[in-house]
Amino acid sequence: MLSFIKRKIAKFWAKKHLKRSEYYKHNAPKDQEALLLSMVRMAEKTLFGRVHRFEDVRSIEDFRKQVPVIDYEELRPYIERMKKGQANILWPGHPEYFAKTSGTTSGAKYIPISKEGILYQIKAAQSAIFHYITKKNNADFVSGKMIFLQGSPKLEEIYGVKTGRLSGIVAHHIPSYLQKNRLPSYETNCIEDWETKVDKIVEETETQDMTLISGIPPWLIMYFEKLIERTGKKITSLFPNLQLIITGGVNYEPYREKMEELLGRKVDIVQTFPASEGFFAFQDDYQKEGLLLQTNHGIFYEFIPLEEYGKKNARRLTIEEIELNKDYAMVLTTNSGLWAYAIGDVVRFISKNPYRVLVSGRTKHYTSAFGEHVIAYEAEESIKAAVEAYPCSITEFHLAPKVSPQNGQLPYHEWFIEFEKEPENLTAFARKLDTEMRAKNTYYDDLISGNILQPLVVTRLKKNAFQEYAKSQGKLGGQNKIPRLANDRTIAEYLENYKI
Repeated sequence: MLSFIKRKIAKFWAKKHLKRSEYYKHNAPKDQEALLLSMVRMAEKTLFGRVHRFEDVRSIEDFRKQVPVIDYEELRPYIERMKKGQANILWPGHPEYFAKTSGTTSGAKYIPISKEGILYQIKAAQSAIFHYITKKNNADFVSGKMIFLQGSPKLEEIYGVKTGRLSGIVAHHIPSYLQKNRLPSYETNCIEDWETKVDKIVEETETQDMTLISGIPPWLIMYFEKLIERTGKKITSLFPNLQLIITGGVNYEPYREKMEELLGRKVDIVQTFPASEGFFAFQDDYQKEGLLLQTNHGIFYEFIPLEEYGKKNARRLTIEEIELNKDYAMVLTTNSGLWAYAIGDVVRFISKNPYRVLVSGRTKHYTSAFGEHVIAYEAEESIKAAVEAYPCSITEFHLAPKVSPQNGQLPYHEWFIEFEKEPENLTAFARKLDTEMRAKNTYYDDLISGNILQPLVVTRLKKNAFQEYAKSQGKLGGQNKIPRLANDRTIAEYLENYKI
């Protein structure tokens, strides 16, 4: 009876939420400008606001004149003041949290999150679930056990500001009505070593009625494989009432086949696009590609055409000015005090009504040793097509340039692939992959046609090669992701130790 009541209540609130959300989906441009100006007014008296003369900002154009696009290094002096306990630096008062992330070039980053900012992180996550409940007419999962593969909820303090991984911070904001259903235990969640933690999670969950599982795809796969190894059962045989998987952090598509194999049957998937800087988008239509951009959740968005990114006088476009099917570097202004902040993510819009995006890559993760500028979306879509043409299962891949091969060969792109199940014809698979890449990137096609590059080369890797690399970098587990594209061979040189 209690389960029935919980499902009814969940459906009622979900339906109510969707009715309210229809307004912002169709009024995004107007809402975005109002949001920016309200945040500017809020922060006029902060140090950043005084330096950038917020009192003169009365329009989006004024804002662009006063506030240049910045990255973390340019923001760091302000953050360091906040870490020393100073108030009113980027946003009124002190931040509620610092989300600590591991930067590749800047070392550890401390992203401020205000009271308003964490509230919108939680609201966006709830909205993703409410959309699912209403559109699928399914709230059965609220009665079972739920697991969130996440970082440790243990937080340190820096001058009174709680500090930790975003997923650990969010763990403190799980609604009380879900806490009884939530796994793993607090003690297990606090284990820092990822492999030890996953082993303990397997132990705690293998006999439970799991109905919802959340995490980024590589670590979900690791968890599922350990469960199967321990029990000898596919995941949906072990958890027959499993209804929903919520995932984010990386593009799900390259993992889909592997996930379905481990699951044993299809399970509903909701893809999301969260980060320490904000919860940007989630899947709201399960028949179409794309994630619904959250335009009323404390974030003002600007978009720089990717080919202009990093150049002087690069255009900064609002959502009203973007074009469909073009790649843009995303720039954020948030109610946690990030101002025209280049987050490093690349998106492309596939719909304007409502605004839906695909995450197509990272501004720093690309391959362009020869001027081709291959981005993640092109690589991921190409490998997806090759897998469909020559059935196989891929755990992970990494693309790096080989600039100076031995024996006077032409340079090439080397694809390091860890196969779970190899294609029957690897040569044909590689040829299909190369054909798809040439179709998606005209610069790459020109280089092949002009005999500047030879067709790509696939290098097979032993099992767990990518896990071992992540472990070697201290980035095993949580929200850590291995770059799929590189412009050098730093990662490639490590992976060469695992060549078959």
